[in-house]
Amino acid sequence: MGCAFSLALGLTSVVHAQSSVTLYGIVDEGLTMITNSGGKHQYLLNSGVLQSSRWGLRGSEDLGAGMKTIFRIESGFDASTGKLGQGGLGFGRQAYVGVESNYGTVTLGRQYDSVVDFVGPLEAGDQWASSMGAHPGDIDNFNNSYRTNNAIKYTSPSYGGFTFGGVYSLGGIAGDYSRNQVWSVGGQFSNGPLVLSAAYLNVRNPNVAFFGNSTSGTVNTTTSNVSSPIYSGFGSAHTYQVLGAGGAYTVGAATFGATYSNVKFYGLGSSYASAFAGQTATFNNAEVNFKYQITPALLAGIAYDYLHGSSVNGNSAPKYNQGMAGLDYFLSKRTDIYVVADYQHASGYTANSAGTGVTRAVAALPTLSASSNSNQFAARIGIRHKF
Repeated sequence: MGCAFSLALGLTSVVHAQSSVTLYGIVDEGLTMITNSGGKHQYLLNSGVLQSSRWGLRGSEDLGAGMKTIFRIESGFDASTGKLGQGGLGFGRQAYVGVESNYGTVTLGRQYDSVVDFVGPLEAGDQWASSMGAHPGDIDNFNNSYRTNNAIKYTSPSYGGFTFGGVYSLGGIAGDYSRNQVWSVGGQFSNGPLVLSAAYLNVRNPNVAFFGNSTSGTVNTTTSNVSSPIYSGFGSAHTYQVLGAGGAYTVGAATFGATYSNVKFYGLGSSYASAFAGQTATFNNAEVNFKYQITPALLAGIAYDYLHGSSVNGNSAPKYNQGMAGLDYFLSKRTDIYVVADYQHASGYTANSAGTGVTRAVAALPTLSASSNSNQFAARIGIRHKF
């Protein structure tokens, strides 16, 4: 009798548990014109520029006492061809499960680092300038080019507008727990018109643990897994480090913003042979941006970004100047059309992709094939639908 009563209580608890599963996604498609793609003009229909095309499932189950289980699985795709994004990974954008409570949220799986969570949303590329307007090569990962595998993540609740969090990824190497480890911490203060954020990211053996984890095949360990010529020559680093900060202030319909990042590649030649073994490469990036809500349906933005790298073997340091402009018109709450234009000018010298010597810096707007010279311009008109 007692067992039957206990079982009935258990079944009642299950029946009344509040749970939900939501299907969601974004389809972003448009026409892009590039003035110099490997030396030639190019026109292409491409996907996921203002925001990456994706679909996903997210859900939760109420556990009682202010706690609930949460999960998310999210897959990127190319709307032009139908192929999977993130190198063909089934759920390459995010895949995690965890518990949320009044004390914060803990999740386990493939996730975003603290730089992406806290500082990334303040750059123009994460707002209206598209991935082409991200920082050169997305060198600081503000635009979320790289995810973190095997991650344990904590996100705090808001304390008077202040939130914080951290991520730790286990390296998984027997006898060398720090070999592929990734860790990051960050925080944000948001109160009325003011937003201030800062974050730190540290990756050991980044060629495999970070730059190489977006592929479905075996990660290359002997050459750089970085595609951008801006820093592909530094893929052999022992440690990749990012210190980022940013802020924004809104006055009426206008928002003024700025971001800064300091990026270091420590211990070159650690992952594979490099002519710069033992050296450290440093990059400093600064952006100022402005957006104006002309009408409730029409947004305009402009931004300027400057990246300065350290000198390579006494040659003139690499520099990248980048300007962005855009218009975004919302046809409805879920559908908008947009126009963006981005220009980049490069100068100086950087390490070649093999890390065996220096090469003249070329313009290389993020996500596009590099220019054959120091200049590159791209313009795009696209449509985005959210569901």
